[in-house]
Amino acid sequence: MLVLIGCLPGVCALLALVLFVRGVDGPATVRTDRHGAGPAMTTYRAARPAIVPRSAWLGPEAGHQPPPRYDDKVVAVFLHHTDSPSNYDCADAPAIIRHLYAGQRGDRKWDDLGYNFVVDRCGTIYEGRAGGVDRPVTGAHTLGFNHRTAGIAALGTFTAGVPVPRAMTDAIAALAAWKLGLAGIDPRATIRLLSSSDHSRYRAGTTATLPVLAGHDAGYMTSCPGAALSARLPEIRRQAARLQGRPVAPPIPPRTSTPVHVPAPSHRPATPHTPTAARTASRATP
Repeated sequence: MLVLIGCLPGVCALLALVLFVRGVDGPATVRTDRHGAGPAMTTYRAARPAIVPRSAWLGPEAGHQPPPRYDDKVVAVFLHHTDSPSNYDCADAPAIIRHLYAGQRGDRKWDDLGYNFVVDRCGTIYEGRAGGVDRPVTGAHTLGFNHRTAGIAALGTFTAGVPVPRAMTDAIAALAAWKLGLAGIDPRATIRLLSSSDHSRYRAGTTATLPVLAGHDAGYMTSCPGAALSARLPEIRRQAARLQGRPVAPPIPPRTSTPVHVPAPSHRPATPHTPTAARTASRATP
C-alpha cells in the first residue's frame, strides 16, 4: 500500500494516506447527548461500593441457579421499589429479599430474582440476580428494556409522602455511578433503547429516548418506583455523576423524540417486576 502511495501525485497521495491510516469503513463514535453517554476522551469511573453477595440472603440455594444470560455491557439503569413494607429492621433485609425471591420463583415462576441489585433503607447493597455483580447480567426488571440495562430495587414502598432514607439514595447513587462507569456512561445523560415487547410503554421495535438513570415507569406502565423516590432521581443522577468525577454542568433537559417503529428484535423479552408479585413475596412466611 505504501509503495502505491509513493506513485500517486500530490493530493491523491495525501488522500490515500489518510484512508490508509483511518480506514474507509472505520467505526464512528456517537455521543448520546451533550453529557456524553457514549465513549469520551476522558474515562470517568467510580469506586465499586460494598456489595453483599447472594449467599448472605439466599444461603445454599445460591449455588443452584440456571445459567445466567449476559449482554455486552450495561448502558442504563432502571430504579424500582419492591412495593413491600418500608418500616423494617435492616437486620431483616436478607429475609425480606429471600421472600421476594420465593414469590417471583413461585408465583411468577421466574428462574431467579428479577432485580440485579437490592438496596435497603440503611444503604446496604445486596447482589440480586445471579451472574456476577461486575458483569452485564440480563435481568427481568423492566419489560421491554431488560437488555443492556441493570435493575436496582429500593427495598420498601416509596409512594407520595413516604420518607426516602438518605442512606438509601446515597447507596443507589454510588452503585449506579460504578455500574454505569464500567461502560463510560454519564448518569445524567439520555440514551436510545430498543423496546422488545408490545407490553412495555413502547411497542416492540420502537426506539425510545430515555434517561440513562430512569425510573421503572419510564419504560413500563406502572407507578414504580413511587412518587417519593422518583422525586429524588435528579439528585441521585447528579450525585452519581460527581462520584464518577465528572465536571459539574447545568442540568440539561432530556431530548424528546418521536418513537419510530422498526421490525421487532428476535430476542425473547424477559418478564418485568410487578407490584403484585413483590407484595405477595413480601408477605411470605420465613
